[in-house]
Amino acid sequence: MQAFTYQVPTKVIFGRETEQQAGPAVQAEGGSTVLVLYGGGSAVRSGLLGRVTASLTGCGLRWYTKGGIQPNPVLRFVCETLEEYRDKEIDFILGVGGGSVLDTAKALAAGLPRPEVPVWDYYSGKEKPITAIPVGAVLTIAAAGSETSDSTVLTNEATQEKRGFNAEWNRPRFAILNPELTYTLPPYQTACGVADILMHTLDRYFSDVQGNELTDALAEAILRTTVRFGKTALVRPDDYEARSELMWCGSLSHNNLTGLGRTKDFTVHQLGHELSGRYGMAHGASLAIMWPAWARQVWTRDPARFARLGRTVFGVSEEDDGQAALAAIAAVEACFRDLGLPVSLGQSEAGVIPEEELEALALGCSRGRSRSVGSFCPLDHDGLLAVYRAANH
Repeated sequence: MQAFTYQVPTKVIFGRETEQQAGPAVQAEGGSTVLVLYGGGSAVRSGLLGRVTASLTGCGLRWYTKGGIQPNPVLRFVCETLEEYRDKEIDFILGVGGGSVLDTAKALAAGLPRPEVPVWDYYSGKEKPITAIPVGAVLTIAAAGSETSDSTVLTNEATQEKRGFNAEWNRPRFAILNPELTYTLPPYQTACGVADILMHTLDRYFSDVQGNELTDALAEAILRTTVRFGKTALVRPDDYEARSELMWCGSLSHNNLTGLGRTKDFTVHQLGHELSGRYGMAHGASLAIMWPAWARQVWTRDPARFARLGRTVFGVSEEDDGQAALAAIAAVEACFRDLGLPVSLGQSEAGVIPEEELEALALGCSRGRSRSVGSFCPLDHDGLLAVYRAANH
């Protein structure tokens, strides 16, 4: 094993009807005035928001609700909410939803204590957070793993930039995980969530660091479980076993457990963020498009690594590592297709795009040619552009 530091302080409250424990969970963290965030109207129509706020009321807590958070959450909403609740003495933020809601919660948690700092400065790298209001999560989709992660992502609509930052302050104090809350998700959202779980694992699995057998085995177990139960959840949306397995895989995929002793790569996420920021593309769909294109550009860097993925997760039987590597890439791509996700730009809402837009995507990802991206096979502007071109069909 390589050296690492591992700390995941999030308390996980897992199982049926666990949303009714929201009040005691906030109270245990010292919260007294809670800002409850949610996305669309489904949280209200389903009664989930009512159950959560009833639990808060039952513990004598004050609370406010704020809805309307969209997929690929935006800076404008965060800034407006900061102004609206700056003087409400908020001391706890509770996100009821998925990754977009929790990303927004983390942005507000960093922004409320320091009104003198523009919140985008954290995402652009100009400032580092030094304190934050505590955050909790009531999860409604198995996907981003934001409920146990130290990361947050936000889109600046004015510049079409999608950026993130990592900090221990970002980790929720608790995560309430009731798999039944995911039963009514549209199939496409379920599929995008599965892709996100797979990619959070794969972006750690492909590393320039060798060894760490247990880390590999844990990652492979999460990948196999996600592939298996992702298909089941699409066929039987109310299958508790499938939904519960996916929900736990999502949490474990992004809390760094599957990257211990490794350097993260996350090139595919960086490539996908540019698509989401420019075209509003669903995050999971952007990953499904970019991974096959990226993999076919870089697999020769370590064919044995791709071959191991194919053999341990997808049952690839080719003995030659090169052939097994290509079969593994094809198997991941087929998995995305089976989920109903696009695997090229031409299959997405963006469509095949002009060369000048590909150049703009590569410039954005390379920060104007100022950086290379990734650790497994670092890509400069030209390398990133080659991947976008490979996906543009």
